[in-house]
Amino acid sequence: MTVRTRFAPSPTGFLHIGGARTALFSRAYARRHGGKFVLRIEDTDLERSTKESVQAILDGMTWLGLDWDEGPFFQMERLPRYREVAEQLIAAGHAYRDYMPREALDALRAQQTARGEKPRYDRAIGQNYRGEGPAPVRFRTPQEGTVGWKDLVKGVIEFPNAELDDLVILRADGVPTYNFGVVVDDLDMAITHVIRGDDHVNNTPRQIHIFRALGGALPEFAHLPMILGADGERLSKRHGAVSVTQYRDEGFLPEALANYLARLGWSHGDDEIFSMRELEQWFDFAHASHSPARFDPDKLAWLNHEYLKRADDARLAGLAAPLLGREPAREVVALLKDRAPTVAALAEQARMFYTEPGAQSVPAEAKPALAALRKDLETLAWERKALGAAVSGAAKSHNLKMPQLAMPLRRVLTGREQTPSIDAVLELLGRETVLARLARALA
Repeated sequence: MTVRTRFAPSPTGFLHIGGARTALFSRAYARRHGGKFVLRIEDTDLERSTKESVQAILDGMTWLGLDWDEGPFFQMERLPRYREVAEQLIAAGHAYRDYMPREALDALRAQQTARGEKPRYDRAIGQNYRGEGPAPVRFRTPQEGTVGWKDLVKGVIEFPNAELDDLVILRADGVPTYNFGVVVDDLDMAITHVIRGDDHVNNTPRQIHIFRALGGALPEFAHLPMILGADGERLSKRHGAVSVTQYRDEGFLPEALANYLARLGWSHGDDEIFSMRELEQWFDFAHASHSPARFDPDKLAWLNHEYLKRADDARLAGLAAPLLGREPAREVVALLKDRAPTVAALAEQARMFYTEPGAQSVPAEAKPALAALRKDLETLAWERKALGAAVSGAAKSHNLKMPQLAMPLRRVLTGREQTPSIDAVLELLGRETVLARLARALA
């Protein structure tokens, strides 16, 4: 058997964190078993689906490195197929057209609610109505016994069939509902493993019934616990989840975010930092968590910093360039990346080397030392050790503690009070820039 997994987002917004983790795990499982990872766009929500959202999903996946083997397939391009399968189910007695008027259905549900019952469709009442022409198609759900499966994450799950009513599988306009479209697609695309969030657990028994009615082999199901925000609330598109591309824009590295998402609900021993390739070699469901994972922005920032420190300087320079307005020198990147949690922070810190600082006040006690230092720097060999010695010597000869000279020197040269080591800053700014900035400050 060739393992085939899929990621099937609805294009009603950006690619959020939970969806990205589902795609990450689906792809990793397929890769580990030499299978295929399929991308499918479930765009049947005509009111909310947009081309912009499709592009945002594709951009987010591409940035994260989640390449797919087949697709993207679009459900709205497959409408004839859903209608064909619905007709097959009707012919086999597994489905029927529902001519019950909307007003009658609403009245029935109101009565059920008034009696304290769960509102649901009543087949016996609904089939008293007759009609012709387009109408919703309902699936004839078995009412006796139970339906269940052995979930790869949660173990055995069962539902009484009596809790399930006859769901609409095809709307009157010929557009499939979610549970029907998913099953037809998974059968046609030979999906062997359905990996998704556990908010879909309640959909699964309905889908199993449709699979069986169509004579198709059931895929394996793996329902991942939800990701919670820092406040303990569910993380989702509707509950504050952040777009994957927002992390890109804030200067996170894709491999850091992918690494962090992999650790939300899955583990490989005590390993904290690992590559996408290692994830593909290791991923299984035996080590998937049964409990919700909590998204920790501080942990993500720490992990991103670790990746930044290891990243190639030329690559970071290229990433920082659009934020800075120019590409910083690799030497500047090398100096700053140990101090920057994100590429955005790196670019902001690099600005000191390429932007003239505003006017800075110089304490009277420091002016003589700065003037003497400037004179020494005119002829000094321009290398870090000598520059550091010159600053220390100027402070000592004018009876100043090092911070009394280094702090105003930092402000004069960069407009900032916090920088890397002052000798490193001097070296990278260069003689001409340092002498010019000191001269303006002392004028």
